[in-house]
Amino acid sequence: MAEESGERGRSAERTRERILEAAVAEFAAKGYSGARTAGIAARAGVNQQLISYYFGGKQGLLSELRRRWQETEASIAAPDATFEESVGGYLEATLDRPDWARLVVWQALGDCPFADAEEGERLSELQRAKMSAAVEAMRRRQRAGEISQDVDPEFALLVAHAVIFSPITMPQFVRDIFGDDPLSPAIRRRLRDQLIKLLGAAGD
Repeated sequence: MAEESGERGRSAERTRERILEAAVAEFAAKGYSGARTAGIAARAGVNQQLISYYFGGKQGLLSELRRRWQETEASIAAPDATFEESVGGYLEATLDRPDWARLVVWQALGDCPFADAEEGERLSELQRAKMSAAVEAMRRRQRAGEISQDVDPEFALLVAHAVIFSPITMPQFVRDIFGDDPLSPAIRRRLRDQLIKLLGAAGD
């Protein structure tokens, strides 16, 4: 009996994961507004009612995906990582998960609504605090001689994000400029190396 119960639990967890993977792909392709639970269910190969059963609907899926992305971000780079290690970590984490990155872009464009005003304010405060901490980290790296003192730390952070996300936000530009697949290892190395050269303090 316990074995049957355990197998049912594992089966339910596998179903939940399939639904979440399908939701990421559907939201990435169509945005929250354009995505439909029927499309997510079809991608996952499950009955549409299971989305409501496990997640309460489309908004519940989005909230769970946001939570998981926050967990991923927290583990990308160690607190004592060098600037080069941090850039490489964020670049790999972003480009290894293009659908997740597209979901972040949709959210930045305002297409991914919050479940309620309280959740929206909480996540907005979290994002502001995260960006403030990232700017302060840039300042610490400047004081440590890792980043050029000639660059505003806020601008350095913006440039780093823009370059890291460029294969997702401007794939055709990246392909035309570099002549290669925007997600290829060669492009990743060039973006990482050039960011280090652009923002680094080696030439100071």
